[in-house]
Amino acid sequence: MTSATLAPDRPAPRRTVRSGRRLTRASGLGLGVAMLWFSLLVLIPLTAVVVTASDGGWAEFWATVTNQQTLAAIELTVGTAFLVTLINIVMGTTIAWVLVRDDRFVGRRVLEVLIDIPFALPTIVAGLVLLSLYGPDSPLGVNIANTRVAVFFAFLFVTLPFVVRTVQPVLAELDREAEEAAASLGASRFTVFRRIILPSLTPAIAAGAALSFARGVSEYGSLVLLSGNLPMRTEVTSVRILSSIENDNLEGAAAVAAVLLVISFVVIVAVDVIQRRVVRRG
Repeated sequence: MTSATLAPDRPAPRRTVRSGRRLTRASGLGLGVAMLWFSLLVLIPLTAVVVTASDGGWAEFWATVTNQQTLAAIELTVGTAFLVTLINIVMGTTIAWVLVRDDRFVGRRVLEVLIDIPFALPTIVAGLVLLSLYGPDSPLGVNIANTRVAVFFAFLFVTLPFVVRTVQPVLAELDREAEEAAASLGASRFTVFRRIILPSLTPAIAAGAALSFARGVSEYGSLVLLSGNLPMRTEVTSVRILSSIENDNLEGAAAVAAVLLVISFVVIVAVDVIQRRVVRRG
């Protein structure tokens, strides 16, 4: 017998599986600086808003947010922002498609610049532009000042670029080989778009939609001149918050801001869920 036969069986050495990697000193320092910066700019101010909203107690908070004028402002703001977001999903994706897939038309560079104008213009200047075009002295003969249509147009103007600029780079990076293979197998253009292109664009569309909705909910400057800020008619939540602050009612302003914070948080979570499901299916 050999020594290998006489030797007792030894258990195989166990391999330790690491569940995660430890941060290096540089990574830990970077994470700490990032969290500190995030806390100073976002977390602490948002916490202060919630604390201020609760200073008067639950009864006062509930009375503020269920006030008829406040509810009308919240309904107008959230409803208009949601409707504008739906339109931006369709039109923003269409414009991005034209800029990427039909990029040889005359005036493409001009269109690229025009799309970014709402990003560059101060909101009060945007309001002045809209008032000049759609106010009492409109050269187009269209006067929508002091109406809910004015709120709708203002939201459309300031939120247009978000979906376009989030979808455009993703669409430009899509591999067309899968589209060509599907077309060679007899799939129609609509089927190729629905089964191949749209699932790839859904996370970008969802992100752009969330940004569009958040910008619409928080908009103020472009509405001041055009909407008239009429209570129960054209007053949005940002104007309602400013009115509360001017009347030395910080708790009321913080209560309305807290409601908008909750709505925005719900939208962000919903968008994140949609993105995760799309990625899993993809």
